[in-house]
Amino acid sequence: MSKAQLNAELKALLSRIYERGGTVKGRFNCRNGAEHPDWNEIVTEVKKAIAQRDRQ
Repeated sequence: MSKAQLNAELKALLSRIYERGGTVKGRFNCRNGAEHPDWNEIVTEVKKAIAQRDRQ
């Protein structure tokens, strides 16, 4: 899987969680059993800058 594909998958997952009222920030542990590595993800919400035209 390419970095772009992974980003697209994560974007879709986080968007679905947000749209359903879930929490999409914080630390998440992903345990995969003995045959796969485990991961620890930290998701941080980033506030978007308001465009100048939106302020008027």
